[in-house]
Amino acid sequence: MNLSTIEMRHLRYFVGVAEAGSFRAAAERLHITQPPLTRQVQQLEEMLGTELFVRRSRGVELTAAGRMLLDDARNILILTEQALTRSQLAGRGELGRLDVGVFGSAGLDFVPRIIQDFRRLYPQVEVVLHSLDRDEQIKALSQRRLTVGFNRFFGDEIGLEWEVILTESMHVAVPALHPYAELKELAFSALEGQPLILYPRKPRPGFIDHLMRMFHTQNILPKVEQEVDDVVTAVALVAAGVGLCLVVDSACNLSLPGVVYVPLRKQDKATFNLCLIRRSDDHSPLLEAFIKVARVQRGSKNGGLQLIR
Repeated sequence: MNLSTIEMRHLRYFVGVAEAGSFRAAAERLHITQPPLTRQVQQLEEMLGTELFVRRSRGVELTAAGRMLLDDARNILILTEQALTRSQLAGRGELGRLDVGVFGSAGLDFVPRIIQDFRRLYPQVEVVLHSLDRDEQIKALSQRRLTVGFNRFFGDEIGLEWEVILTESMHVAVPALHPYAELKELAFSALEGQPLILYPRKPRPGFIDHLMRMFHTQNILPKVEQEVDDVVTAVALVAAGVGLCLVVDSACNLSLPGVVYVPLRKQDKATFNLCLIRRSDDHSPLLEAFIKVARVQRGSKNGGLQLIR
């Protein structure tokens, strides 16, 4: 007995006859003529070395061996169909798992909206979010523990590539009782002499270095009150009246009592980029679909494109 010669059609025809109760009715359901259907079932019985049906004048009945095979044959057919469907979905980027790295304020607005839109379009894809700083994201990507990452600073890395996915304007978080809280916009030069809370302390270079370059360009000597690890801690200190801090658009979603966000003047050109990083050799349909949603979401945020599939 060579079971390797059994094909899917043998099982499909066997299940068809078992469920229909006769070769004639099964042939009609399967849209084939009766003689080839009969031959396929006979071949299956020969390969198994046992009869699967008791033939009667008014139809067929399963033998003990037939009853034993029926449930397993049904399961095999179902699992095969599921496997093929899952493979097709994965090939179109509609099934699988995405591990997404994010850090700081990027996790407060833009990235969650990308994930929300992506899950709406591809509900069968599992999206797992990981809080990792830039160096941790680079390491995880290189080790294939991460699919894609979002951060503010990326340089050239072997085997990785990045693109600016969003440019955000900057605001000043000020205590609600501070005189600046009444202003509609603020000049960057107005920060001179003000106690400032800077973040994050690492990794470097980072947001702190970006701000220092801006201060240097305008010949401002910043009065640094504290350096902290993240934007949430910085804004919490603003709420406590310790000082002011600079944030990007996304961080304005941090709604803490006693904090007002005042935008910097447009002429100060105070912006900060968010980058997307990926492996250079990863061109999977799943990742490409995710990046497409990220790019469209960028256009939607800027008042341009609308999310389409």
